[in-house]
Amino acid sequence: MEKPTLKLTRKVQILVDLPTQEERKEALDKLYQWQNRCFRAANLIVSHLYVQEMIKDFFYLSEEIKYKLADEKKDEYGILQRSRMNTTYRVISNRFKGEIPTNILSNLNKTLIASFNQNRPEYWKGERSLKNFRRDMAFPFGLEGISRLSYNDEKKAFCFRLFQVPFKTYLGKDYTDKRALLERVIKGEIKLCTSHIKLKDGKIFWLPVFEIEKEKHFLKPEVIAEASLSLEYPLVVKTSKARLSIGTREEFLYRRLAIQAALKRAQVGATYSKSGKGVKRKLKAVDRLRKAESNYVSHRIHVYSRRLIDFCIKHQAGTLILLNQEDKIGIAKQEEFVLRNWSYYELMIKIKYKAKKAGIEIIID
Repeated sequence: MEKPTLKLTRKVQILVDLPTQEERKEALDKLYQWQNRCFRAANLIVSHLYVQEMIKDFFYLSEEIKYKLADEKKDEYGILQRSRMNTTYRVISNRFKGEIPTNILSNLNKTLIASFNQNRPEYWKGERSLKNFRRDMAFPFGLEGISRLSYNDEKKAFCFRLFQVPFKTYLGKDYTDKRALLERVIKGEIKLCTSHIKLKDGKIFWLPVFEIEKEKHFLKPEVIAEASLSLEYPLVVKTSKARLSIGTREEFLYRRLAIQAALKRAQVGATYSKSGKGVKRKLKAVDRLRKAESNYVSHRIHVYSRRLIDFCIKHQAGTLILLNQEDKIGIAKQEEFVLRNWSYYELMIKIKYKAKKAGIEIIID
């Protein structure tokens, strides 16, 4: 039976809520230390899990060896001194004891073991390589690490403590549902799950995960909506009684191609830009336009997928069939212009997410 809840992840900028610059810097340095230890621990965990899984292939000389990846105290053929999950935790705990909260290591260990088990068949067949983690990876923490989450009227921000380090949120002009979700967490209406902290360009981002109930709509599973992606229209959807074309080729491509042209001009002109602070200053306009294109595409795709799901809800369609997707992707791969500008994959991801949230079953043909 499908779960009645859904997990949402949001990105919230947070600031260290301490009075002096020295204290804020000390707290930030501590976060960077945790990030570094988490990066090293993640690579160690995955390496140990892979060796444990493939250990039978290392016994080349004898066929009489019998073993089991289990605690030797609980199984006759066990070759481990403790449970398999605890082996990797003990490795990283012993290595980084006192340098990072154990709550972070525990949640990291659980997450990576679950991910490894999911991809295990592909590892065994040699179809997938082991994950390699970057130094700027986000690190996880459980509910035990966060406390005193509340809204402070004086600071006009949500405040909380992460392992006794005080933080406050910076939402700015929030046009999304971040504020509403945090208010619901404080009221106890929804649950906060294992979340992450991401450090980027000297800024701190909190990636909270909210568990919410799925939207309740009066949908009929027997009512089927068929949607297809085309080159003339980003989306065309129809039921037995209605049809809707969402967006046009000109609407989507005109602005994107204009941004790309401006980006090329900025790249050419960067040679003559005033220097003084190195590459960052000379490429300021280039970076701004790259972000502008990414933000525009993300917004348009969000609008298209939202209109598609609203159409299904309006006509009580409980099943959404995406037609001929392999053919469309094949055409996109053959035509470089289409592949570069149409963003099929991102659109599919947003459609699946919104359909799941609304309780609509997705079938890909």
